[in-house]
Amino acid sequence: MVYARTTGKARFEPRDSAASLAMGLGNTIAGVLFAGITAAWLTFIQQFALFDIGYVWWAWIAAFVLDDFTYYWSHRWAHTVRWFWADHVVHHSSQHYNLTTALRQPWFTVFTFKFMWLGSWLVLLGFPPVIIAFVGSLNLIYQFWIHTEAITRMPRWFEAVMNTPSHHRVHHATNPIYLDRNYAGVFIIWDKMFGTFQPELDEERCRYGIVKNLGTWNPLRISLHEWWGIAKDVAGSKSPKDALGYIFAPPGWSPDGSRMTSKTIKEIWEAERRDGGARADSEPTAGSRLPAE
Repeated sequence: MVYARTTGKARFEPRDSAASLAMGLGNTIAGVLFAGITAAWLTFIQQFALFDIGYVWWAWIAAFVLDDFTYYWSHRWAHTVRWFWADHVVHHSSQHYNLTTALRQPWFTVFTFKFMWLGSWLVLLGFPPVIIAFVGSLNLIYQFWIHTEAITRMPRWFEAVMNTPSHHRVHHATNPIYLDRNYAGVFIIWDKMFGTFQPELDEERCRYGIVKNLGTWNPLRISLHEWWGIAKDVAGSKSPKDALGYIFAPPGWSPDGSRMTSKTIKEIWEAERRDGGARADSEPTAGSRLPAE
């Protein structure tokens, strides 16, 4: 807040931050309530582990790296499968980018059953659940500080390997060039390995939010809007296939193509740019023709 008001380089809205804090509080309560389920599940499947790695020193390092690899893919699926997006969209719903945005977290993650699959493969490989819980917490702690506009760039070597404020600003941006990029939690190398990396461009300032913004600071609406959208679409679907598409296809999918996924948005923007009909900093994501995702 101080940085935003003294430099004018960042945007801060007290009501937006209050909504983010409310979402964070609800997420914490939900996490406490369902922590026992996660612990019970991981403890149960531990008996089927292929190896008994134990608590040797290198296990903590290996688990941290492998957990971040897992985070990359789960985060990527959260943007490409609508059922997971309904949960994750909460975090992207702010049109501002500051440390309170990091706390804007969902209340109903339990419906995605992430507790059953996110760390399960590491436990089945032989890592103790305690290690998985510890490194997962470290991953989230690391991600807190990168939600800021106060830091422009880190040293080049750091930017090359680690996720940074610059890289994560790209991830939160709705500019077509930035959509569905930089899924990393800690190590940006995953995005570079799997073709989803996009550097922040000085000439393309990030615009934050979702492709059709909610226009509300009501925590309940922020938390439920996409779940409600899925329910309405499924109720109005004309076939079981369409219903499944509304649930598991990418956000913005529709049977008749009347809505646009992020892939479609990018394709249209790239075509317009090639044809000279749009500037590099064009703003198609601000239009009413886009889906409420």
